[in-house]
Amino acid sequence: MTPSAQLLLRPGHQPAERFDGAARFPVARSVLAALGPGDLVMPSPVNAHDHGYGIRTLDFGVVDEALEVWIPGMRLRPRTDAYLEALVAFARLAQTGVGATMHCHNSLNINRLGDEAAAVIRAAGEVGIRLGLSCPLLDFDPWAYGGGPEKLKPLLSEDDWQALSPSIPAYAPVAEQIAAVDAVAAENSNPMVDVQYGPVGPQWCSNALLEAIAEASAANGRRIHMHLLESPRQRLWLDRRFPQGVVHYLDEIGFLSPRLAVAHGVQLQPAECELLAERGVQLVSNPSANLRLRSGVAPISLVAEKGPALAIGLDGSGFDDDQDLWREMRLIHLLHGGRELNRRFTADRIFDAAIHIGAKVLNAPAGQDFVVIDYDALTADSLFDDIDEAEVLLTRMTSAQAKGLFLGGREIMRDGRLTTVDFDAARRELREQARADLPRLRRERQLAGSLSAAIRSYYSRW
Repeated sequence: MTPSAQLLLRPGHQPAERFDGAARFPVARSVLAALGPGDLVMPSPVNAHDHGYGIRTLDFGVVDEALEVWIPGMRLRPRTDAYLEALVAFARLAQTGVGATMHCHNSLNINRLGDEAAAVIRAAGEVGIRLGLSCPLLDFDPWAYGGGPEKLKPLLSEDDWQALSPSIPAYAPVAEQIAAVDAVAAENSNPMVDVQYGPVGPQWCSNALLEAIAEASAANGRRIHMHLLESPRQRLWLDRRFPQGVVHYLDEIGFLSPRLAVAHGVQLQPAECELLAERGVQLVSNPSANLRLRSGVAPISLVAEKGPALAIGLDGSGFDDDQDLWREMRLIHLLHGGRELNRRFTADRIFDAAIHIGAKVLNAPAGQDFVVIDYDALTADSLFDDIDEAEVLLTRMTSAQAKGLFLGGREIMRDGRLTTVDFDAARRELREQARADLPRLRRERQLAGSLSAAIRSYYSRW
């Protein structure tokens, strides 16, 4: 029997429907026309938290470590063209069947933000993906919580301190930083891009900056995307800085609202999960990154019961370092299923997190973009044809089975290859740019190692 194409419009909620050629489905005709026997089409999932790494961290020698010890390795990120870096990152993601991503931009120089944001938006437009652009905002405690670089000075040699200290960030005033984000939003003309305030994390933001962001978001409706309580050290420090608890402080200043998404949340406590839920905040879980950077496992069982709406993100560090959101969905499904007879975190909630809540985080429409999957390859040995398609996908799906991608009816990928940009050529050019920066990186490598060692020593005393 020749397999027919199938439409899985509500994964985990309803089984797939056989496609008989009739145009009675709420799917663009261009999508239906691309379906072949054995294909399955479903709404494309959303990568709700990422950093747009064209050159991935391991490629410039940064191995997995505890978060704070790992961060200095970002000094080894090659100096490459912002447009090309984003183009490769977005194209790599689109080839997995994911056409929407939250990009937390990495630049800490507010004077370059406008130009770099324009380059990132241009790259998203050329690939054809939907984009949430979180513009970084920070002004507090670089390098070390609870005192900044001066806390590390006694732990560094005099030569290393002299070499490192010129790179201590000099932050622009609060009003200037917020105005820079507003200017990026005003310049953006791509309706598939949503510009957002991106306080990097409360540990790196002054109270004045956090309060100003809350006020600006309330006034203009702009969304906020922020890391929150990722590592155990952040929990320790923020509990010292905010005796009432950082989540309660954020609530007191009007920061918590349906316009806010927070990433990681590994150290959240039950009452904090409930408060985030009451305020309509979304939580983006990043299980691979949390494991790789030794932050722990997020309390998703609490979230499933009475916590905030959940989305899923890769954070630039998927389980196999391959930006495969399908594997990330599988990991969260297995990590948080529980040990009882009945699964706690079910397939319908996983797909709702990846599709609908992810779209909300990006301020994007849900269910208008579709991925075409080689479902026949996933079920070639199956003896029964009535196995729940959502369970098949959560057990076997990888980026290798993503055949096509349509965003708003526009074809972005066909037969596993992008139709909009030449990914291989862009990747080669980016690698050449990165390798041209090797002389500087070789000099910088020793300093990054010394800074990491000082940070490890500093926190080991806590």
